[in-house]
Amino acid sequence: MVRGLLLVMLSLIALTAQAGERRIVVFQPGTSPAQRVALAKAAGGTVVRELRLINAVVIEHPTQVSIAESKLRALAEVKRVDQDPKINWLKMADARGTDFALPSASGILKGIEALKKQQAEQPAPTAPGAQETPWGIARVKAPAAWGTTRGKGVKLVVIDTGIDMTHPELSGILKGGWNAISTAATFNDDNGHGTHCSGTIAAKDDDAGVVGVAPQIDLYGVKVLDENGSGTFDDVIAGMLWAVENKMEVASMSLGANSGNQALADAVEAMRKGGVILIAAAGNSGGSVGYPAAYPGAIAVAASDSRDKLASFSSRGPSVAVIAPGVAVKSTYMGGAYDTLSGTSMATPHVAGLTALYVATHKGATPEQARAALSAASTKLPGVPDIGQGAGLPTADKLVR
Repeated sequence: MVRGLLLVMLSLIALTAQAGERRIVVFQPGTSPAQRVALAKAAGGTVVRELRLINAVVIEHPTQVSIAESKLRALAEVKRVDQDPKINWLKMADARGTDFALPSASGILKGIEALKKQQAEQPAPTAPGAQETPWGIARVKAPAAWGTTRGKGVKLVVIDTGIDMTHPELSGILKGGWNAISTAATFNDDNGHGTHCSGTIAAKDDDAGVVGVAPQIDLYGVKVLDENGSGTFDDVIAGMLWAVENKMEVASMSLGANSGNQALADAVEAMRKGGVILIAAAGNSGGSVGYPAAYPGAIAVAASDSRDKLASFSSRGPSVAVIAPGVAVKSTYMGGAYDTLSGTSMATPHVAGLTALYVATHKGATPEQARAALSAASTKLPGVPDIGQGAGLPTADKLVR
């Protein structure tokens, strides 16, 4: 038995070594893609991915990536070498029940209780299968814009854990996607997070389930996180660059890291230059805003509750652009189901959907124009500090007017 356990441990060690460490090698402008690959290989690295829009390749080595890194740093063609850890990107962005550790959960619990009381005072649906308009959709006044637009034709990508490809509330709206973790696999969601965000953005208006902010967009899903919400920096960056290369108009990123790196910052800038409007979760630390939301090219979203208070978990700081509903948000979930979650993850898709409505009525809008429009369409929430809400809560009636 001891021998068997030893063999299992050795196998695990071998698998870990095989996975290897990664680095993002960024080259000087003018270095051709072929040169980048050749130089990385000559230094002893295995090239596992090219990130052409930021002049980079990703290298891996089973045991000694640091040796290849040292050799590459010495080359004139190499601008820098960035770390590429695998982390859980949902810890700051998603507040699910007992799965998150926050400075205080009391604000969330109070918000949920207030929401239950509010719902109890409303009349029940007349039919068991009647469609529900989640409180956040009503709070951002999405239905007020639907006489003008429902986002038809706007290309929006959710960069996350993927999307349930067979969910009835997303069928017909979901147009395609990509798996950055395993290009041979589909972008189907095996976590639930990406599907939940997608429903808030675009669940169909079909007299069943729930409805999203912009129920007629062209929805795309890019899977950059695994079933546990983890992924490397290069997985996330690859998904961001996919959005640029595939001419997405809006990108929703309900994920975040406590710290970024220059390659991630470069990817945000590539999205801005490529005309992709990036809406990102501020984070759930209760402290400073996470990354990529903290970068200037991203529109960072904080979370409010049903009483228009700042959620206790919501990250805050001068980079917060707007605030949106993020406590006890009901939406679609994997397996054709529905679930109620809390977090700036849930606030972000409200703003992404609003942005799609804006783009539908302002074709060709730049990220800068979208930021200004969201700000102009926002109202300050009383008693919430500016670092917690930015310009305030945007609403669709003002945005498409």
